[in-house]
Amino acid sequence: MIDAQKLLVTAFEEAQLGLAEGGIPIGAALFDTDGQLLGRGHNRRVQAGDPSLHAETDAFRNAGRRRDYRDTIMVTTLSPCWYCSGLVRQFGIGAVIVGESTTFSGGHEWLAEHGVSITLLDDRECVEMMTRFIAERPDLWNEDIGVA
Repeated sequence: MIDAQKLLVTAFEEAQLGLAEGGIPIGAALFDTDGQLLGRGHNRRVQAGDPSLHAETDAFRNAGRRRDYRDTIMVTTLSPCWYCSGLVRQFGIGAVIVGESTTFSGGHEWLAEHGVSITLLDDRECVEMMTRFIAERPDLWNEDIGVA
């Protein structure tokens, strides 16, 4: 059985990398159902100047091409936005583990309504990291979520 909290560690490490680079601290990782890491990444919108380079997108791209994604698990430190929720649905990713949805509640409920298995951890470290970032960089946060 998969330990969701253990998988979150990889995504959290990615979020911390993004923060250290001057970006938005959201991290993600794609695993198979045996817990093997396929790809990891973090939000690099600021660093790369690419508005589409969200954490889930980065992890997905780094995982490489697969014929089928139903047996994969997307782990993300923050509830996925609509863009990233669309990626999960488009490619049929079977499960999403969400570090927290306190600071931002994206599309995880919509994904659940469409058959994606959702595990919401409400991880204290994820909440604290985003709460601190939002307080320190509201301009960048609002840009990221489309509230310019």
